Amino acid sequence: MTRANGLHHLAISTGNMKAQIEFFSDVLGMELVALYWMHGVQGTWHGFLRLNDTASIAFVQNDKIVATKPNLGVSHAGSPALPSAPGTMQHLAFNVDSDEELLNMRDRIRSRGINVIGPLDHGMCKSIYFAGLENLSLEVATSSAAIDARAWIDPEVQALAGINAEELARYKRPAAYNGAGGRLKQPPMDPSKPHQAYPTEVYKALLAMPDEEVTKRLSVPEPPVRVAAE
Repeated sequence: MTRANGLHHLAISTGNMKAQIEFFSDVLGMELVALYWMHGVQGTWHGFLRLNDTASIAFVQNDKIVATKPNLGVSHAGSPALPSAPGTMQHLAFNVDSDEELLNMRDRIRSRGINVIGPLDHGMCKSIYFAGLENLSLEVATSSAAIDARAWIDPEVQALAGINAEELARYKRPAAYNGAGGRLKQPPMDPSKPHQAYPTEVYKALLAMPDEEVTKRLSVPEPPVRVAAE
């Protein structure tokens, strides 16, 4: 079945790339694995910190981001209990594999002078909470078993969300899709669908371009540093 199966990277805007790298490497133990000019984005740096071989936390910095002032309750929530604007990150939770690792991670964070609350037992997971730089709201969590939808889908909240029984069944078991071998053509631009915020004419030109041409013209597969074969 064709479906997403994990986190590849979560990109976060930053006004201080070095400070974020320092925090995430020292406080959370993540390895810096990439730092380069962001492909196709003028004057922008991209940094990746490793979660595992296929998942990273990424940071993006440019002059416009540096000049943009955070607004708590709008651009940032500030804690896992407070609001932020639709489409923004409310909080970011990292995984560890056991209660023991969760407490050891709490020790690591506190050893860097960072205040941590928890663990709190949420039933589906246990979590600790702390703040990151630039008003990031951060969490580390562990689960002893997969979430059982029978116990964790509240009928009252289901009703508040406007989800009927037929829709719920579909959400719990999404339709299988095995792909078309990459042969499906770009659909016509539909204003009712979500779209990226490119300049209009540039976006229309990209959508009209054959996929192979987009890949050929916009890909940058070479890393910034050439590494000799071992």
